Amino acid sequence: MNKERVVIKVGSAVLTQNGSVALDRMKALVELIAKLKETKDVVLVSSGAVAAGSTKIKLDKSVLKNKQALAAIGQPILMKKYAKKFEKFDVIVAQVLVTAKNLNSEDDLNRVKATIDTLLENGVLPIVNENDATATDELVVGDNDQLSAYITKAVEAKMLVILSDIDAYYDKDPRKYSDAKPIKLMNSIPRNELNKDVTPHGEYATGGIVTKLKAANFLLNNKIDTFLASGFELDDAKNFLLESKQTGGTLFKALS
Repeated sequence: MNKERVVIKVGSAVLTQNGSVALDRMKALVELIAKLKETKDVVLVSSGAVAAGSTKIKLDKSVLKNKQALAAIGQPILMKKYAKKFEKFDVIVAQVLVTAKNLNSEDDLNRVKATIDTLLENGVLPIVNENDATATDELVVGDNDQLSAYITKAVEAKMLVILSDIDAYYDKDPRKYSDAKPIKLMNSIPRNELNKDVTPHGEYATGGIVTKLKAANFLLNNKIDTFLASGFELDDAKNFLLESKQTGGTLFKALS
């Protein structure tokens, strides 16, 4: 019997701390995924390669070729850390690197899906990232929020879970307004929210709330749910994914 599929996306703001990989947060994420894999097929979309590369060599990452070099250095470092932590749970990990060109080609997407299908059928955890080392300004997904949304649709997952430094979607910016309130359920996203400027938080982040809303909106349009929760404190994600209880975060629920 085929298991239900879930895509989990974790951002750079969660996976990095003080210019290095946040190993305690990675450990908590690994424990959550290992538990979830007992009942579901899981695909992980992970940021953090550029930050991992920066621990070995210092380059100005605002320059494209430098960012690509850092990603090339950091990808094996990141995968090695994941592999070591998942080994404790007898979980094999596999790296799947994609480009914007892959996501815009039906043939390429079918091959990506076939690869991920095969990995999942054999109990392997696919870890997906953009192939930053070969991406160009013209052919770049842009951020892993968008990438995770495309992958969620491509592999026919039931849901995307975004774990971030943003613990929910609020009625106003909680960094500016102390009376901002989280919204637990949304069935649609206002157009003006999608058109706001991207405001990433953290040295290695490329997104912010806007890219998460765009990812959720893309999936809502394809009748797929998105759950946004904190990646720093995983209680809300655990309750939602393991206990089917929403104690926090925001569920972007597609109307049938």
